[in-house]
Amino acid sequence: MNSASTADAPAAGGGALQRSGGLARYVFAATLVRSADGGAVVAIVLLAQHTGLPAWVSGLLGASITAPHLLGPFISRRLDTARDGRVVIAVSAVVHGALLGIAALLLPHTWAAVPAVLLFISGLFGPMLTGGISSRLPAIAGPSRQHQRRAQSWDVASYGVSGTLGPASVAWLAAGPGPLAAALVLAAAAIIGAAAVLALPRQPPATDASAVPSPLQTLRQIWRSGPLRRTLALTVTVAFSVAVLPIYAVAIAPQFGGAALAGTLIAGYGVGNLIGSAILMVKPLPGDADRLIVVLCFVVAAALAVVAAMPSFVAALVACGAAGIANALFFAATLAARSEYAPAEARGQVFIWVGALKIAAGSAGTATAGVLLFGAAWMPVALVAGVCVVAALASARSRAAGAAAHPLARRRAASSHDGEPGEH
Repeated sequence: MNSASTADAPAAGGGALQRSGGLARYVFAATLVRSADGGAVVAIVLLAQHTGLPAWVSGLLGASITAPHLLGPFISRRLDTARDGRVVIAVSAVVHGALLGIAALLLPHTWAAVPAVLLFISGLFGPMLTGGISSRLPAIAGPSRQHQRRAQSWDVASYGVSGTLGPASVAWLAAGPGPLAAALVLAAAAIIGAAAVLALPRQPPATDASAVPSPLQTLRQIWRSGPLRRTLALTVTVAFSVAVLPIYAVAIAPQFGGAALAGTLIAGYGVGNLIGSAILMVKPLPGDADRLIVVLCFVVAAALAVVAAMPSFVAALVACGAAGIANALFFAATLAARSEYAPAEARGQVFIWVGALKIAAGSAGTATAGVLLFGAAWMPVALVAGVCVVAALASARSRAAGAAAHPLARRRAASSHDGEPGEH
């Protein structure tokens, strides 16, 4: 027995090292390509303004990148049918980066419609760089729930770092070499990230290509699955809700002493996201992901309500940080739910559908917050906190009804937490 244990130890250690190496490569690749995607809007808007285009044209050019994310799911089936999904993601990153760079180079020298078309095509591939690459993580992380949850914590950190690093790098470069240089650096980051994606561990297709459903069939599968339906609904709700915070920060900052404080409040939220990621790395979320997303939606609602109630700048800054932590925990729970409940034959499409609708909801939340700023600045934040509570209550009721209808399935799901995440 001792000799067997000794023989098994190196194998176990080798597996741990292999997982750690794969996860490190994943975080590097994901951060690069997501930084390119996240910073592209800022770079293009700054470049358009620098070339003297009207503000409305700058806004349309920025929207040309983000709006096509909603169409991303309709090209995502290729990720589940490909013999090597890394190639699909890498090609997406190259196309995204190349078109971004070409559009930036053309913008000062041609009609705005030409780069807008290029940016629209570039934006189609954005979901591959967010949800698409996340779909590769479950096979890299290892079979146990603990390994999966810890890896998802690193994925949350990748989103947080890239969401901060991309725009911050653009702002820094725009102040020095200029916005064109910033756009070209992002384009280069996407292409370098493509090479890093190809260095990830290869994953064989989960099923035969003929068994992979179409995008609309996948959306129907999401809706018919209670856990996935709740994951989608609450992800969209929370994305819509937290998107009001930048608008709130801009509106409230003058009352706290100056418009420049808005950036500090927004940075506080970003730091909170990173702190939440660090907490998750130390202690991954325990328990059933379906239950976690409902509970953490309530937590996000409470954090937003606290933000709206803060009377001073310091208190508001701390509250924004707490909201960032709550959002990071919620996001990790949604990643776990997508990993554990998505059918194997449509895993990539599930990740991309949820990610694309999340981005659309965030854009809608920002626009809605701007429309609602007709009275007190706290009003939009308080309203979306209420929306989160209503959505969480509806999901809790749906979950209770599902558990009552299928108690045996629930018990089996709860008892499988130490094995390979199942298709519930």
